[in-house]
Amino acid sequence: MLHRLLVLLGCLLALPLSAAPSVVFINPGKADEPFWRDAADAMQLAADSLGMQLEVLYAERDYLAQISLTREVAERAAELQPDYMVIAADKRTLPQQLSLIQAAGIKTLSAYNAVQGDERPLVGYPREHFTHWLGSVVPRAEDAGVLTARALMAEAEQRGWLSAEQTLDVIAISGDRSTDSSVRRNQGMLDAFAARPQVRVRQVVHGDWQRDKAAQQALHLFRRYPDVRAIWTGSDLMAFGAMQALREQGVEPGRDMLYSAVNASEQGMQKVIDGQLTALAGGHHMAGAWALVMLYDYHHGVDFADSEGTELVQPMFTLFTPQLAQRYIALLQPGAAPTDFCTFSKACNPQRDDYDFTIGTWLELGYE
Repeated sequence: MLHRLLVLLGCLLALPLSAAPSVVFINPGKADEPFWRDAADAMQLAADSLGMQLEVLYAERDYLAQISLTREVAERAAELQPDYMVIAADKRTLPQQLSLIQAAGIKTLSAYNAVQGDERPLVGYPREHFTHWLGSVVPRAEDAGVLTARALMAEAEQRGWLSAEQTLDVIAISGDRSTDSSVRRNQGMLDAFAARPQVRVRQVVHGDWQRDKAAQQALHLFRRYPDVRAIWTGSDLMAFGAMQALREQGVEPGRDMLYSAVNASEQGMQKVIDGQLTALAGGHHMAGAWALVMLYDYHHGVDFADSEGTELVQPMFTLFTPQLAQRYIALLQPGAAPTDFCTFSKACNPQRDDYDFTIGTWLELGYE
């Protein structure tokens, strides 16, 4: 605690006093969707810690709404426009969003999803054609697929379900076909499984992040492939749907079927602790909070482009053990000490050379 106070005091003394920078985040998810709610909550924690004003606008999983919300902000009167915007580059909306933002002259950082190949000719690189596009910060999404797939295989080996003589049948329920983070997450999973010839991925389907759809798909695929003993999913909600559907058929999660998921929801953490989820990778919901750290630094004259370039791909994922899951849940409880996001800032810490945006570091900080 003393260390945290000293860091905060040093940050306040080192930086000039100025009006709190304002930021609008176009959230592509639903207001009641666990991942995107957690993302917004993390951003609010960062904004409160760094003295920034945050406004979150939800597109409710409608890609056209992401564009219309961006237009609404861009068309506000000059005195009502934010200093900065954060957008998620979701569902190939980036080119249209950047065009609207450029016309309004609002400095913007994209987060969560990288530029996809066919978008590059349209958007170029940050600070070139779109001069107000400052850059991007995205999680190394492949890590989530690799970590969870390897954990499933390790547990299957311990149970004797996977060996040189024993084949493990797997089905995969991914998020969607078009979102950059989903595509790269899936590729990480496929690469990890492909490294083991005894693993057969029987089929990959796309659950579109929906619990009910994933439940229907899991039931259908289990009937088609009754020897499946592991289900890889691209999100916790889809894992919960698959669990529920197969449990109604007498297939108990963690006993008869291994499940993996991605996201750092409290419900997911509890299922790791209870043994229902074999593998849970998370931490990428913090990308928006890390974007605020970068904007805070930029606002105070420390430009991330000078040291790390404009397009940052950061290792944000960790694999949650039951012990880490308990620690994470504890940090979410009322009365837990707030995280000092100034600790992650280069403006607050001139000696810092590189950003450290791993959730493991965040968890350690919360327990100092």
